[in-house]
Amino acid sequence: MTIAAACDQGFAPALEAVERGRIPGAALGMVSADGQSAVRLAGMAARVPDREALTRGHWFDLASLSKVIATTTIILKLADQGRLGLDRPLTDAIPDLRQYDVAGAAERRLTFRDCLMHQSFLPAVEPIYTYGDDPERLRAFVLQREWRHGPPVYSDINFILLGIAIERITGARLSDWPLGEGLGFGPPPGPAVATEYCSWRGRVMKGAVHDENAFALSGAAGHAGLFGTVDGVLGFARAMLDGTMLAPAMLAEVRAANDHHRTCGWERAFPGWHGGDACSADTIGHTGFTGTGLWIDFERGVAWTLLTNRVHPTRHADSGIAALRPAVGERIMTAWDEWERL
Repeated sequence: MTIAAACDQGFAPALEAVERGRIPGAALGMVSADGQSAVRLAGMAARVPDREALTRGHWFDLASLSKVIATTTIILKLADQGRLGLDRPLTDAIPDLRQYDVAGAAERRLTFRDCLMHQSFLPAVEPIYTYGDDPERLRAFVLQREWRHGPPVYSDINFILLGIAIERITGARLSDWPLGEGLGFGPPPGPAVATEYCSWRGRVMKGAVHDENAFALSGAAGHAGLFGTVDGVLGFARAMLDGTMLAPAMLAEVRAANDHHRTCGWERAFPGWHGGDACSADTIGHTGFTGTGLWIDFERGVAWTLLTNRVHPTRHADSGIAALRPAVGERIMTAWDEWERL
């Protein structure tokens, strides 16, 4: 068996989902640390307003994969360069965070690690886009708002703050950071996969970020806005596997075991997680709301990405993505192990 055969077996549940009409299209890619790769495609890049077949060159809205491929990676590279400390407060980069309550604001005590690991008190999400249409004013709103407190949850606000911190440290927009071929903040330079019909914007989103808050924040934010081809995502995954993406100390941060199942930016494998139970304990992964996902198994030296447009033309339908992701992971890893035993 080859990596191509493992990809074939893993793609079977996604192909079935496309054929049953649960998702419009799907791309599955696999890559190993030594550079072997395989890609499988099926279905449509768009159903409405015009039908368009999915190709290998199409750019997907990666949604929250932006958090790990872009924001987390940039933060860890800046940390490795000594330009920030993971356990230092965000105010090192954003001294005006809650500047009218310097002594009492809890936001001023948040660290980079708190936000990377979603261990802050910040809410999961807030409709920031409803507060205005000026990106700079909305950034100021994020920084000066007294956020409601709650238990630690997976939070877009954590990563919006991290994105602002990156911009302050580097003096450039997130969209200016080079991320590698086949990856970039939108609009993408090639054909784009359609996502949702947005009632706020009055059109099917295609080539513009699906996430409303990222759109309002000029299209590129710490939590969303990244686009990528299947080969672009695989290129990032291979660089994570072969150790060329991050310095060893920073790579250890994303692989570190803890009681929260979260590392810096990523999730680690745990029973019942979205990557399937057949992957090793030394596996990290992340998903995106539009129907994307990336998993990297360091023990086996293999990674896979499942990219879909499950929100097209609406998020208000049962795409079955929650069951599809682990089903794909289970088949891939089972097939990989069978090959390794030969």
